[in-house]
Amino acid sequence: MGCCSGRCTLAFICGMQLVSVLERQVIDFLGYQWAPILTNFLHIIVVILGLFGTIQFRPRYVTGYAAWLVVWMTWNVFIICFYLEVGDLSRDSDLVLTFNLSMHRSWWMENGPGCRVTPITPPPSWAPEDHRYISISGCLMDFQFIEVAHSSLQILLALVGFIYACYVVKLISEEEDSFDFIGGFDSYGYQGPQKTSHLQLQPMYM
Repeated sequence: MGCCSGRCTLAFICGMQLVSVLERQVIDFLGYQWAPILTNFLHIIVVILGLFGTIQFRPRYVTGYAAWLVVWMTWNVFIICFYLEVGDLSRDSDLVLTFNLSMHRSWWMENGPGCRVTPITPPPSWAPEDHRYISISGCLMDFQFIEVAHSSLQILLALVGFIYACYVVKLISEEEDSFDFIGGFDSYGYQGPQKTSHLQLQPMYM
């Protein structure tokens, strides 16, 4: 029962991670944030492998999933520090999240709850033609705090997933060891009576 309960809980956590990261992937696509897009894609693949390992009793897949969650938590801690501008980090930098391929912007900057976007006309004379300048007002929550909340949710799910992944790997290993002890995995566990090569002659008395 313990193994079944742990596996079911871990499968549910993997499902929650998939739903939340898919939502985040769509938001990052809309904001052209290429580094988070690539990282989210890797996370989706690893979570699917972890879910497969959980269902199919593959401890190696679950172990790999647990190891990736450590990297994933580290990445989300960096994202939180980035948006809160901890140390020398600046959320206006285009290099960190977009590789300088596009202008960095969070989708929530213009589409947060209550935000009103007003184009600035005419644009400044020095402004490139492919850029638009806007004024954003009325937001109920600044976009950086929405991004921090998303990353915090990912850290929470990853932490719970890591704990349950370790628990499930332990239970599966113990179950395999106990099954092997009774000869479940030993194809030579049962051996029929064997004939002796030397027959002992017993004297016969009439």
